Amino acid sequence: MTLKGKAYIMGAYEHPTRYAPDKSVTQLHAEAAMGALRDAGLSIQDVDGYFCAGDVPGSTPLSMAEYLNLNLKWMDGSELGGCSYMVHVRHAALAIAEGKCSVALITLAGKPKSMGMATGTKPRALGPERPETPFDLPYQTTITGVYGNLAQRHMYEYGTTSEQIAAVKVAASIHAQYNENALLRKVVSVEDVVNSPIIASPLHRLDCCVITDGGGALILTNAEIAKKLNRPRVRVIGTGETINTSRGGYLDATSSGAAVTGKMAFEEAGVSINDIKYASIYDNFTIMVLIQLEDLGFCKKGQAGAFVAEGNLISGKGKLPWNTDGGGLCNNHPNNRGGITKVIEAVRQLRGEAHPAVQVKNCDIALATGPGLVLGVGHAHSTIIMDRE
Repeated sequence: MTLKGKAYIMGAYEHPTRYAPDKSVTQLHAEAAMGALRDAGLSIQDVDGYFCAGDVPGSTPLSMAEYLNLNLKWMDGSELGGCSYMVHVRHAALAIAEGKCSVALITLAGKPKSMGMATGTKPRALGPERPETPFDLPYQTTITGVYGNLAQRHMYEYGTTSEQIAAVKVAASIHAQYNENALLRKVVSVEDVVNSPIIASPLHRLDCCVITDGGGALILTNAEIAKKLNRPRVRVIGTGETINTSRGGYLDATSSGAAVTGKMAFEEAGVSINDIKYASIYDNFTIMVLIQLEDLGFCKKGQAGAFVAEGNLISGKGKLPWNTDGGGLCNNHPNNRGGITKVIEAVRQLRGEAHPAVQVKNCDIALATGPGLVLGVGHAHSTIIMDRE
């Protein structure tokens, strides 16, 4: 089934908080939902489809459906880590195209900052029934440690340098200075990044994403409802999702699911790499941006380091304006599921509503893409291509 023209993103809202010790996760979900509905010009009574992941209280969408008093025809609680909400955009678009619902609400919220979560440096909790426990437990695996290994492998295979990887953070900081809600607004240099403390060699502190409270929400509708709303119409025109296991340790440590989902999304959308005016690429760690750029086809394998070092991710300067809100590296990364913010900024760009200093001229086709769970341990990925009708 082709999605082009079937589903429209008509509401997008990013919660402005980055630290919310006085709010519950449920409140943040609800506030994000109401923000997206206001943006679309709809009410809670219009919603007949609800999509969320495991960040909701009770880890089930039923709890938020009850809290919001939703009258639903369709519900989806798929949990795939950071890319969950890009997957939900795909699932919502498919549900709308199949007539299972007409107004889909997607919400995300979390409080890792106010709860003091060490999301990347604390050993992963492995239950006794987890099949990887006997292999991983003795090594006290951390998420940052895993991505440090992936960066080491990319350096070994292709000669990538720490300075090249650091250019990703530099680009993010250049954009974040214009975002009044970004957690980190200070512009940094390559030297700042490589001189920050090592967290998991070769990754430095500034190679890692921020930890924030917050959330966001999206509203998707069918074409009939979209045409009645007084808002710019952003169409979902191509999508892809995939999952991978670690294959018993026999994996390519320099490749991600973007090689699969990008191909799916581009084929469905009927566009090429050269048509993309703006890209939101998930940046939990700087190395993941390089790997995904290569897997999507923006660079040949091993060439992303040089590509980003030339400033190509910087809006108004480079070939591929990227994460113009500051991304997960500088702006917002709530609850380890920052994929929704990638879609939100892509919608802003397509509407012409990004900050004037980073707004891409004539932005008519945009991409949002990113991983979920942990690359090399258990990996998911999704890509969404949108256009401005």
